[in-house]
Amino acid sequence: MGFGSYDESEQENQNADTDYDDDDAVSVHENDHDGSVSFDTGATSGELVDRLQDMKDDGDDEP
Repeated sequence: MGFGSYDESEQENQNADTDYDDDDAVSVHENDHDGSVSFDTGATSGELVDRLQDMKDDGDDEP
């Protein structure tokens, strides 16, 4: 079973339109922030480890 013929002449003149204004560009630093995040569950380390083990055990049933 074939996927058709390969014609190199079709590959010669592929031009991508890369002309754009800087106004159209996306700024990856638009939503940067400096700060910190803290999270207090009120649970002990042992309780968290036990909960993690429970979640791992529950995942054993998935294919």
